Amino acid sequence: MAEAPDDIATLREAIRKGFKCESRHVESVPVREVFRRKSVWEGTVEVFDLVGHPKAKRAYAWRRARRDTGEEVRLAVLLGVPPIDSPQKAVHAVIMSDFKCGRK
Repeated sequence: MAEAPDDIATLREAIRKGFKCESRHVESVPVREVFRRKSVWEGTVEVFDLVGHPKAKRAYAWRRARRDTGEEVRLAVLLGVPPIDSPQKAVHAVIMSDFKCGRK
């Protein structure tokens, strides 16, 4: 399911503030990350083309929730720079980072 227009605007604003560039929404991609046959994350990643960013042409963004409570805690916004070249790889990178840092 795609994010509502207000959510897209929120994610665009996060890109603008975080990466100092404008963006254009391209698509909404459903992603399911599975580890050892168990779903560890499922949701929609919004894909944006970046305008004027010096290193990336694309960004991936979505709302994040704590795994233990399900409560929303923050936004995830990643630049599309190697090795991040798809919504799936963006989600995987955030999950691995959380795992390594012991975050929930």
